[in-house]
Amino acid sequence: MLQLWLSAQRLLPMAGALVVGGWALSFAPRGALGPPWLLAAFAVAALAWVALGGSDVRRDDTLPALAVLLTALGLTAVARLSPDLAHRQEIWLGIALALVLGLGPWLRRYRVLAAFKYIWILGSIVLFALVALFGVEVNGAKLWIGVGSLRFEPIEVIKLFLVFFMSAYLAETADVIASARPWSLRANAKYLGPLFIGWGSSMAILVFQRDLGMAILLLATFAAMLYVATRRIDLIVGGIAVFAFVVFWAASHFAYVHTRIAVWRNPFADPLGAGYQTIQALFSIAAGGLFGTGYGLGHPGYIPDAATDYIYAAWSEELGAFGALVVCAVFFTVVVHALGVAARQPDLYSKLLASGLAVTFGFQVVIIVGGVLRLFPLTGITLPFFSYGGSSLVANFILIALLWTMSARRADA
Repeated sequence: MLQLWLSAQRLLPMAGALVVGGWALSFAPRGALGPPWLLAAFAVAALAWVALGGSDVRRDDTLPALAVLLTALGLTAVARLSPDLAHRQEIWLGIALALVLGLGPWLRRYRVLAAFKYIWILGSIVLFALVALFGVEVNGAKLWIGVGSLRFEPIEVIKLFLVFFMSAYLAETADVIASARPWSLRANAKYLGPLFIGWGSSMAILVFQRDLGMAILLLATFAAMLYVATRRIDLIVGGIAVFAFVVFWAASHFAYVHTRIAVWRNPFADPLGAGYQTIQALFSIAAGGLFGTGYGLGHPGYIPDAATDYIYAAWSEELGAFGALVVCAVFFTVVVHALGVAARQPDLYSKLLASGLAVTFGFQVVIIVGGVLRLFPLTGITLPFFSYGGSSLVANFILIALLWTMSARRADA
């Protein structure tokens, strides 16, 4: 009886997320989503994800519930903008749920990831090479590999691979790196060399693929994990300084990067050209006001690529600043719970792994929301679970599934 009660109790967060998400999806335009049985199947899979976690342990069941809630809200927004993209997003959602269900037993053995730390770097290099050889260029950035009618973005996998590598390597060398004097070039080069492969990946993305957003995300993750492991400010400042120089160089040599920065500084300098998308997004946010125009009553379609780069602006127009803040609050809650998982880990490797996943997720939200609000140059990365983007959706579900697995503790603890 007690086990039944515990099992029912752990399903409550997910059940609540499904109720709220289902209510939101009920407003989607007719025909924009798949048949009701498909959404019901997704709901059953989401409940099974949590239920199959085992009754002998307690986990932070809020994490998967919030992931599902954000996905439902995002799917509602995408369906409003493009039924075709919404149908594709449903396909990716089915793949994501199948993966987290199938990988569940393997993820419980997450510590074995540390044994393959150099495999993750090798895998990242291979994925970079595949993009260089077979990648599809869109809007000046060559980031996708086409598979039939679907596109896969390898960088979403690379960001996880780099976290796997850095957490394993830093767990072994953190004490030595922390104790090395900043002016000791030999000591720093010996132990930091492999780490800067990860940092160099962000440079390679910026220089060869001209993706400013993902380059910033990887650098931020790298810097945060290095600080958590060593508390060395000099390394962080040095890395940021070199990155800033590379950004300046890229802006001088690549029109795509230069345009992104120029539009950020003054989109009204070219209102019918490069600045058009940004200006329309600003008009949409302004039109939304505090409480929005109402779902389906705004004109977010005036924003080019609203379902990807500017879905936060489209959401803000129809749900207002209040609705936008609610979404940000949900994202903030995910990050807080993820950092809580990191804080409770008993060993350095697990702490670094959970911290890396948490900051990767958090920085991604900050970068894209800040870009839409013109706090930073718009970078084109996806808003996790919310924007249209299949590979992003799958990668972030795996990220949350891993954090959820790591949160396990004995039921009687």
